[in-house]
Amino acid sequence: MRMRPRSIQARDTLIAAVIAALVLGVAAVGVDFALRTRIETDLLQGTQVEGRRVSGGVRDGTLEGQIADGTRGRILIQVVEPGGRVTNATPAATDRPPVSRLWPSSNVRVRDYIECRGVWPDRECFVIEAIRVSTAPDSVVVYASEPLPSYLVNGLLEAALGLGVLLLAGCAAWITWRIVGRTLGPVEAIRAQLAEISATDLSRRVPEPSGQDEIAQLARTANATLDRLERAVGRQRQFASDASHELRTPITALRANLEDASMHPDDNDLRAVVTSALRDTDRLESIVTDLLLLARIGTGGPNAQEPIDLAELADAEISSRASGRKVQTVPAGRVPVRGVRMQLVRLLGNLLDNADRYAESSIMVEVTREGAQALLTVTDDGVGIAPADRERVFERFTRLDTARSRDAGGTGLGLAIAREIAQAHGGTLRIEDHPSSGARFVLRLPLVTTL
Repeated sequence: MRMRPRSIQARDTLIAAVIAALVLGVAAVGVDFALRTRIETDLLQGTQVEGRRVSGGVRDGTLEGQIADGTRGRILIQVVEPGGRVTNATPAATDRPPVSRLWPSSNVRVRDYIECRGVWPDRECFVIEAIRVSTAPDSVVVYASEPLPSYLVNGLLEAALGLGVLLLAGCAAWITWRIVGRTLGPVEAIRAQLAEISATDLSRRVPEPSGQDEIAQLARTANATLDRLERAVGRQRQFASDASHELRTPITALRANLEDASMHPDDNDLRAVVTSALRDTDRLESIVTDLLLLARIGTGGPNAQEPIDLAELADAEISSRASGRKVQTVPAGRVPVRGVRMQLVRLLGNLLDNADRYAESSIMVEVTREGAQALLTVTDDGVGIAPADRERVFERFTRLDTARSRDAGGTGLGLAIAREIAQAHGGTLRIEDHPSSGARFVLRLPLVTTL
């Protein structure tokens, strides 16, 4: 059986109420004890003064006639002989039985105590001082008594304190309920928004409270997670869209050639059909490989990255290439970055492939530093790219109407892959102006302090 409340608000309120009740209960006990002690002490002091005044008069023989009452009946004083007969008393205590049966001994002549009689709610209690006038066996005893206030006798004080504890504990619970409710209000808004977000609409975000507290950080973290999820789902959708769009043509051509060869084997050159099928298969494999790479870029996390000298990586990639174009490099010192080596090699390779495809005679590669960034530029001396098309060339499967159109050997994904890799490494890849003809691709990545 579940006893603990499900809600954090309810649990915190219950805990606050219990703690408040315990603390206030202890305080109430202390207040009760302090009040009782103070009142009883004050009453005892009054009875002591009056009782010792009368006791001194009896002992000195100066007490004549009825005992004078200076307290207007508040304190009852009686002089009692052995046997319990009252020989003298204040007017209010005359014709009354002895206020107490306790008889002080000759060894302890003065006794201070509280004596009660009756049952609740008619119970009465008195603060009494009993004084044995002398040590003689027939010595009289002077009693001075004063009733305790009724609220100390019938439990009214404890009831009032208990009610106060309950009210204050309830007030603490109410305040806790309101404060926790207001504190958790943004959490409920975040939960409700997350519950409404579905795979078909990942553009929605949870509300972000102002400030830097834990709830605001939770909201920002949730929105950052939704951003990453939206990008991942977007990559998957883009992959599906690109695959269905770009794979249809080569698959259709491959199927048509094979069906034609199957239906008319005597009218087709088998070697030519196989060669065409292999060419279409190679293109399909290239497209699928590039699409899968695009889908995986940026999913490895920071643990997949390592310190890399960008200048050394560029030199190694250029020296390993077999190209009909002359590739010029500008000597550079160490240019340390952090990234996934194979992805940066693919990025540089795609830029060099693009430059090699459209360059007239030469390609220039330069690695430098610019402030806190590493710069890698790849420049060809081809016809260049019009400013209006400089962003379009980074789109997937883009075809330009100029001499830079994708030839039959490319997949149309090389520059898109290069930009995705740059962005996954916290950098940028753009086409920038330069004095001569041709296209200049500029990669910027964050520098790191050491390799």
